[in-house]
Amino acid sequence: MKIMNPEKPSLHVFELLESEVRSYCRSFPTVFTRAKGCTLWDSAGIAYLDFFAGAGALNYGHNNAELKKKLIAYIQNDGVTHSLDMATAAKEQFLEKFQTTILEPRGLSYKVQFPGPTGANSVESALKLARKVTGRSTVIGFTNGFHGMTLGALSVTGNKFKRRGAGVPLHHTVSMPYEGYMSDEVDTIAYMRNYLQDSGSGVSLPAAIIVETIQGEGGINVASAEWLRSLEQLCKEHGILLIVDDVQMGCGRTGTFFSFEEAGIRPDIVCLSKSIGGFGLPMALTLIRPELDIWEPGEHNGTFRGNNLAFITAAEALNYWETTSFANGIAAKGKLLHRQLQEMVAAYPLLKGTVRGRGLMQGIAFELEGIAEKVCERAFTKGLIMETSGTDSEVAKVMPPLVIEEAELMRGLAILRESMMEIAAEQ
Repeated sequence: MKIMNPEKPSLHVFELLESEVRSYCRSFPTVFTRAKGCTLWDSAGIAYLDFFAGAGALNYGHNNAELKKKLIAYIQNDGVTHSLDMATAAKEQFLEKFQTTILEPRGLSYKVQFPGPTGANSVESALKLARKVTGRSTVIGFTNGFHGMTLGALSVTGNKFKRRGAGVPLHHTVSMPYEGYMSDEVDTIAYMRNYLQDSGSGVSLPAAIIVETIQGEGGINVASAEWLRSLEQLCKEHGILLIVDDVQMGCGRTGTFFSFEEAGIRPDIVCLSKSIGGFGLPMALTLIRPELDIWEPGEHNGTFRGNNLAFITAAEALNYWETTSFANGIAAKGKLLHRQLQEMVAAYPLLKGTVRGRGLMQGIAFELEGIAEKVCERAFTKGLIMETSGTDSEVAKVMPPLVIEEAELMRGLAILRESMMEIAAEQ
């Protein structure tokens, strides 16, 4: 499918006035004006199917009708917009809905902290609390992990390029190998256990270990359920708090509301953001085992903890999780996606691709340098928005809104297949 309209919206204003740090507008060089469901339109009227979903912040699609209706009604009734962490009816509604719809059915018991509006805010609060609870300073992160761009979150992030941007040394963290990092034959949990038990290893007993069950930005590296259970056991053996960063993988991205449900683990602290707000509005949660909630009032605060607009849409979005049908639909589309990606990899062996991921977080990792970027660039010219991931941008990532219809998913995959065919022919 080719886009015939030769008009190309100008990016002159952005190039002239916006910082050089901008990135996504370089990957998707047009000016977007409208969005609905799984589609965005630019100022030239060209439609783009969205396999990016706001980096995971739009699991329920753009301008979801039911969420928008609730939001507009709340605004028209002069509902409270900003409230710091004051008690509001909107926050009360969300807390009760989250408890009854998400936590109680899963047998989970957490206190809810509103740490600020971003995933990095949630990670920062989790790291601070773990250190406060244990009295220890070191935190273990993993190779290829990504947890945010603030200094604490960056200190447990693996990407050297991102870490270099800090401008200062990043202390009190240790990086350990994620599952599969040292080949499939190496048990990286046993490797960590040796470090923790050996008094000569140079690694202090950490306050916490922070982990993503699937490393989205790190290249869609998937931790097995067995590995996650072993990691939880390791933490219990040594009195280490287990933090699961579910900022991108949570809210259904892998098929279940929490990405760790399949493994059956119960983290001490869970970080949520991105799609927890439902509508793409800034919101984050830090979920804390009740006995660990030893914060003093105001000890961790922030001006924008009380985004009541997000509370309204977040509570409405939880309706998707009142039955198992939504999760079942994600699982079915995830299986379809996996089959299609496997067929593409088999059809174009010259590209040396491997399928990775689970649910609606999947992609193709290419051995050849630059192929993933070329595939995503070509797909964009055909009306499909995809991003790359991995420290060397080696993975073409498929991450559509969870509400995508099967026909839309297949249409996007057809564009991806055509893009791969053309790139393969050019090799």
